Amino acid sequence: MSDMTASGTTRRSAPIPGILRTPPRELSLGRLFGGGRPGDIVRLPRYLILATLGAIAIWGPITTYLKKAPLSFSSEMSLILPGSGAAASVNLAEIGQASSFANSAFSSNSISPTETYKRLLSADRILNAAASSLGEQMRDIGRPKVELVDQTGLIRVQMKGPTPDAARARTEAVRQAFFTEVDALRHDELSVRETGALAAIEDYRGSVADTRETIATLQRDTGLVSSAQYDRLVSATDRLRADLAALASDLAEKQESVAALSRSLGIAPDQAAVSLKLYADADYVALLDEVALQTAAMAEANARFGTRHPEVTAARDALASAREMARQRAMALTGLSAEAVAALDLAQPGARAELLAELVREDAARRGLTSEHETMAARLDRESAQLAALAPVAARLEDMQRDFSVAEAVFASAIARSQSSKADIYASYPLVQVLENPSLPDRPSSPNRKLALAAGGAATLMMLFGLLLAWIRRPLIGRILARPMGAP
Repeated sequence: MSDMTASGTTRRSAPIPGILRTPPRELSLGRLFGGGRPGDIVRLPRYLILATLGAIAIWGPITTYLKKAPLSFSSEMSLILPGSGAAASVNLAEIGQASSFANSAFSSNSISPTETYKRLLSADRILNAAASSLGEQMRDIGRPKVELVDQTGLIRVQMKGPTPDAARARTEAVRQAFFTEVDALRHDELSVRETGALAAIEDYRGSVADTRETIATLQRDTGLVSSAQYDRLVSATDRLRADLAALASDLAEKQESVAALSRSLGIAPDQAAVSLKLYADADYVALLDEVALQTAAMAEANARFGTRHPEVTAARDALASAREMARQRAMALTGLSAEAVAALDLAQPGARAELLAELVREDAARRGLTSEHETMAARLDRESAQLAALAPVAARLEDMQRDFSVAEAVFASAIARSQSSKADIYASYPLVQVLENPSLPDRPSSPNRKLALAAGGAATLMMLFGLLLAWIRRPLIGRILARPMGAP
């Protein structure tokens, strides 16, 4: 800095006793950059002028800013994202399982919900909605200042306004617009999901209907309702086969019993039945008694007279007449021929009659068992043939019913998932809550008088320090020049 006079010209002046020990030197480059002696008080006015100009340059804009700048107030609110998820599972009998699960907001390392919400808070549609609710323009309300608190789920939002109420109203409008938009995004996501789920459900429904129609057609054509019915038919056929084997054993036993009685009595079972029928007729029994009497009379006549004696002849004729009458009666009762009646057992009833009755009963039982055996055998043949025809149908029906059960389970599970997913509204957009409501500022945030005064004071101190360095620059420069090269 040069030591110049107020007139801008250099001149020599007489030294002032007690103040300047040497007269002032003329203006030169060395004088300008090297400065004067620290004890030279003549330099002081120039430094005072520079300090005054510097103070004016510093404090003039600060004073103007503090007086003319409009007041601005800041309102803050805090949002928080809960860190825990929620899950629910319901088992529906014969339908399937319905589950709903909301992941934690911080469970993914690749997606930060706080960053997503930070960008959404500054989105134009949020600000447009907030400005429209206040009756202002988006450029008038400005953009919010969004700050994320590290290692937490906190989001701090700050809005400015010309008055405390306006600042709080803008913050509240942004909050409402943000929550409205988040709800709209959630419902839009659910709508898209539901649309896709309904398309899948319709496909599942068509698969179930087609499988059911195929099963119904197969049941209608074959008469086989289910594989369980086929299993019951197999079990019934097995039981029928076992019953037929047991019946065959009983029939063989009964046939042997009838054959033994027939051999013992020397009469066929049907003849024994006819004999018992004749013995049950009173007239026939009376005729048999008459035959017995005539037989006795003839034997007595033969014992007393010769074969041509009239009494013997009369007895013979009477016996023949009695026998003819008995034969005619037997033919009338049985409808048999004379030869068949002649072969009947005409013995008197008694113990033999009981045996004949037993033979008839055993033969009747044998005939019944034979008929039952034939009927059961025919039924077994029919059912065996039916089972042989239904075997491939039953296998196919079982496969189709299994496919139907799988399709129905998938269909029911799809419906259950579709319904349960409606409760999971926080899958993509996690739950966010208001931790601190928009505040009502009690002092303006701008202009900041303390900061302006501190900045002005710091600038003033720096200016004064610079002037001080300029005042003492000569000794400093001298020391630097007097220091040897390479010395520290």
